[in-house]
Parts: sequence; structure tokens; C-alpha cells
Amino acid sequence: VPPEKPVNISCWSRNMKDLTCKWAPGTEGETFLHTNYTLKYKLRWYGRDNTCQEYHTAGPYSCHIPKDLALFTPYEIWVEASNRLGVAVSDVVMLDILDVVTTDPPSDVHVSRVGDLEDQLSVRWSSPPALKDFLFQAKYQIQYRVEDSSEWKVVDDVGNQTSCRLAGLRPGTVYFVQVRCNPFGIYGSKKAGIWSDWSNPTAASTPRSERAAGGCDPKGGEQNTTLRRELKQFFGWVKKHAYGCSNLGIKLYDQWRVWLQKSHKTRNQVGKEP
Repeated sequence: VPPEKPVNISCWSRNMKDLTCKWAPGTEGETFLHTNYTLKYKLRWYGRDNTCQEYHTAGPYSCHIPKDLALFTPYEIWVEASNRLGVAVSDVVMLDILDVVTTDPPSDVHVSRVGDLEDQLSVRWSSPPALKDFLFQAKYQIQYRVEDSSEWKVVDDVGNQTSCRLAGLRPGTVYFVQVRCNPFGIYGSKKAGIWSDWSNPTAASTPRSERAAGGCDPKGGEQNTTLRRELKQFFGWVKKHAYGCSNLGIKLYDQWRVWLQKSHKTRNQVGKEP
């Protein structure tokens, strides 16, 4: 039978000079006859038809255009499928190179402990080097999971910064962390780019809790008493160390958390003495 119309054309650019596109052969796949696929493209208003030459670069139905592409002008892109019984042409996709830019994953991802805090890890990374000479912003996502789980949790509000702190983690637990990048605003483009692949997983563990394992939890009344005592300690500590400050920074809060954990350890050690 004749070939079916190719579908699902998608394209991306790594450096704003090249373009890679892939597609699907149709709802029924290839027919029993050998079918040739040709990716064609042209500038929308005044260009002539061009034919892509480097096939199978990103899978069996893909082609790479390495250079000589224009910016700030939309392209028309389509795929032609042909065999001995006929020709089928895909729908035309229109795109601007600036709107389909992607990057390599962020590099130099480091995950480390935040002092003695048992429920936090700090994540730092470097911007992708491929686009360092271009005017653009980037937004990042982080995903992390515990060592014995396959379920990833995504932090979606990292923004343009190249560091983030993960909180609410389990003490004494190994976590795997990955980061990815989406360039946007390149040369004033109003569209977001395409998410990069995730970086290779980086592992780190939170500090192990020093509180007695396997002990009984205090009763509700004791919990409330402990909470009131610790809040009183906190406000007293703030008054002593942050007098005259209108805002309580996260570093100051971290210092108090470390002080509180040390006080717990001291009480536990005193309680164990004869």
C-alpha cells in the first residue's frame, strides 16, 4: 500500500545554529514496502526548498541540519514519505529557531549537608556552558528521591538561581538529586525553550538523628509542654542574638536549629549518666 502521512514532527536546537527534527511514520507504521523519508525546510516567506542530509541522528525517524540557519525568521518544515506506490506529505510545522532552543544538562551538580541540620541538603550547579555567550535567562527544576525508592519528587519553583535547599527530608537517609534547565528569553523571545535532559544523579545523605532510636514518644501533654518550652527558647535566643533586626534570615534560623539539636543531645547525654 502507499505510505501514510508522517506525523508528530518535533524539532530542537542545541546552539541556535543547528536543528534536529524527528517524526513518526503514521498510525500504522511503515507498510510492507520499503519507504524513504525526506525532511524538507524553507524560510517561510521567501526561501527555497532545502533537503536535510544527516538522517538517523536521533533515532530511526530523525534528521539533523548542522548549520546555515537564520534567526528571527520562521521556518516551514515538513516530511515526505515515498515508496513504489505513492507519496505522502506531513502537515507543515512552523517554528522559529529561538523558540526551540535546548541545552545540555546543568554541570557540576554538588549536593552537600547543611551543617548539622538533619532534614536538609544544599544543591548547587553550574549553568550549561553551550549558551554562555548568548543573552538569555534560564529556569531550573530539581528532582530527588530516596535511595530505596523509584519515585521522584520535583521542585518546580527554583527559578533562575543556581542553588537550592531541600528541606523536610528524612534524617540519616541517602538521596539522589538531578537538575535540568530550560532556556527562555533568548534575544527577547517570549516563548520558553525546551527542557534539557536531567543531569546524572548525585547522591548525598542527611545527618543521622542523635535522638534515642526506638524510644516511646512522649504523651500529648508532654509534647505540648516541650513545644512551648522550645518556642520560649527560640524567642529568647532571637532576642539575644538578633536584637534590632526586623527580618529573621534563614541563616539565623539555621543557627538556632543547630543550637536546639545540640541542646537535645546534651539533655540526652545528661539523662544517661548515673
